[in-house]
Amino acid sequence: MTTKEIMQIALKLAGLSEMPCDTSINVEGDSIQKVLIGIDMENPEILLAKELGYDLVVSHHPKADLSLIDFHKVMDRQIDKMVEFGVPINRAQKALSKKINAVSISNHVGNYDRVSSFAKLADMPFMNIHMPADIIGERFIQKYLNDKFESQNKKTLEDVIAALNELNIYKNALASPIIRCGSAKDYAGKIAVLFAGGTNGGADVYKAYFDAGVGTIVAMHAPEDVIKAVMEQNIGNIIVAGHMPSDSIGLNAIISAWQEKGLEVTKMSGIL
Repeated sequence: MTTKEIMQIALKLAGLSEMPCDTSINVEGDSIQKVLIGIDMENPEILLAKELGYDLVVSHHPKADLSLIDFHKVMDRQIDKMVEFGVPINRAQKALSKKINAVSISNHVGNYDRVSSFAKLADMPFMNIHMPADIIGERFIQKYLNDKFESQNKKTLEDVIAALNELNIYKNALASPIIRCGSAKDYAGKIAVLFAGGTNGGADVYKAYFDAGVGTIVAMHAPEDVIKAVMEQNIGNIIVAGHMPSDSIGLNAIISAWQEKGLEVTKMSGIL
């Protein structure tokens, strides 16, 4: 298979017609049979793949070229997600703008050529699939929680934690789901699962969700400043489901689809 064919499988599973800005093929390849994939794959992993006879290295997180420089552009997806949960589109845009600008400034100064140039010199096909995997994981967990609590209006945060831990991917993780804002007996209310959108939108985005009627945000991760701000707002809850297990949900779905096409895939670097 070619890198383009392999990428197309991931995009199709996520319902995408083209590669988002945080997803890229950095070094193209063909006749690919053996794939080494991980959540963070950089120069050491590329060298390992070369030594072990792999034909392609796939990273989940963006590591090179335009997938880093243009990373902030995928954050616009969060506007659509906020609107879906009742946030007015103009407020959604303004709530997100500060974080988009911060991410753009940060990534603009990064060494975006480090990993891609290494892969090229090593003659190792290299790509990343960030948004596709995150979308698959987000949709799965949102539907799972919606179905789980369809007729339970007084579900608590500990109920949500227990539901997540019924899934082996979370139950067996070292960094398992945890309440970061709120208490175990607090009512969860309406739940929004926010996995896909580049990165955490920040405290202003969370407040927009809460003001629109969301009671609990389930995220892959939440920085300390956002947790502190939400505590001070005192209107909503945060459950951090866990970064590695949450990323693994979408990645495992993609890996299974690749394996069905005959690819030999080895997981490492955080994939459960």
